This record gives sequence, structure tokens and C-alpha cells, in this order.
Amino acid sequence: MIIPCRRFGRGSVAGVSREYRQYRFAVPPGAADLLIVRHGESEPARLDDPHPTIGGRADPPLDPRGRDEADLVAKRLYDAGITAIYTSPLRRTAQTAAPLAARLGLTPAVHLDLAEVYLGEWEGATFRQRIVDHDPLAMRMFAEERWDVIPGAEPAEEFQQRVRGALKRIATNHSDQRVLIVTHGGVIGTIMSLATGSRPFAFLGADNASITHVVIAEDRWIVRRFNDTSHLTTDLDRQL
Repeated sequence: MIIPCRRFGRGSVAGVSREYRQYRFAVPPGAADLLIVRHGESEPARLDDPHPTIGGRADPPLDPRGRDEADLVAKRLYDAGITAIYTSPLRRTAQTAAPLAARLGLTPAVHLDLAEVYLGEWEGATFRQRIVDHDPLAMRMFAEERWDVIPGAEPAEEFQQRVRGALKRIATNHSDQRVLIVTHGGVIGTIMSLATGSRPFAFLGADNASITHVVIAEDRWIVRRFNDTSHLTTDLDRQL
């Protein structure tokens, strides 16, 4: 037993000093350990040949580059101890999860609330076009950090509540487990904002097939990493 006292100093007994190692993080008992992957790169969008939609949201498949990224995610996370996989209802997330799911023998569960933010009148190629063209409304969206600047888009507060609810339900169902969630850039940005209290768009730049790591222990959201792309890095990137 160690009793602090003036004679022996704090943390010592009869002149015998005790060492205190530097703290190393451990997932708290009962917490859910969530690896959150943005889907691989999707096919280019075209105004004259729009992709099909699901629930009003554009639903492009993965581009060949995105399929390669999905394979790299599978190689990276094969031995990560994942016990369950969730995707959004959009096929680019299902296609990204598929290689790892096949290796692990897991069937991904589709969670509707992991879908990307609804962009209203700008769904599909229109959104990309407006960004490239520096449309004034697009610039206002970034300045105000609200998707619902776009006509008909999902209200900011509703989107945030939807994402929070999805993560809390998954965490509750997977206590003491590591789970893979494959979702979208807007969703990941919102998860990070909820976890850190940051501005809504502060973490909007997650790369395709990147890994973000969040531990949820009841009401505590602990960020372990954001936008990890080391599994995608080429030899040239390493040299730079």
C-alpha cells in the first residue's frame, strides 16, 4: 500500500520509490471499437448519363480504381479482429466492404442511417459540377458549413441526429467488439464533428478508402485516428 506523506514523498514508502509508466490507451470495458472506412472512388458522374438513385440519392458503382482500393482495405484489415461489418444502402459502400467480408466470412448489415447526406436538387453530377464551377451557392455552403444551403437538401440538424443515432445504436449492439463501418465522406465528417465538437466541415476531407477510428464508451466518443491512408501509399509517396 502506498501512502503519500511528507517524510517519504508522494508515491514512496520508507524511501522506496515507485515508478509510474506513461499512459497507454486501452479500449474501456464495454466500449465499441469502430473502424470507419470511406468507400473507394466511385465512377465519374455525367450530367447527360446520370447514375440510378436509391431513396433519391445517386448510387454510382465503384470505379476500377475504387475496386483496387477496396482490395487494399481488405488486406489492411484482414487480421484487425473485426467481428461485424455495416454499410450504407448505397452500392459503393457494399462494393468496398465486399473483399474483406468475403475473406472474413461475414455478411455485411445494411444500415439506412449510414447513407450519405441528401443533396436535394444537386444530387449526382450536379453537385460535382457546381463545386468545380465555384457556384456562388456552393461557396456559401462551404462558408456556412451547412449542406442545407442547397435547395431541398437534408437539414443540417436532422443529418447530425441521424448519424449520431446510427453510431450509438451500432455501439450499443457491439459492446467489447471491433466493428467495420463503410460509409461516406459527409457522414465521416459529421462523426468527427460529433466526437470532437469541431466545426461541421472541419473533417470533411476524408480520402476514398481511408480509415477513421472512433471508440464509443457510453457517451464518450474517443478519436484514435482520422484519414489513415497508409495502406494506399505508393513507394513514391513514401519517398516524398
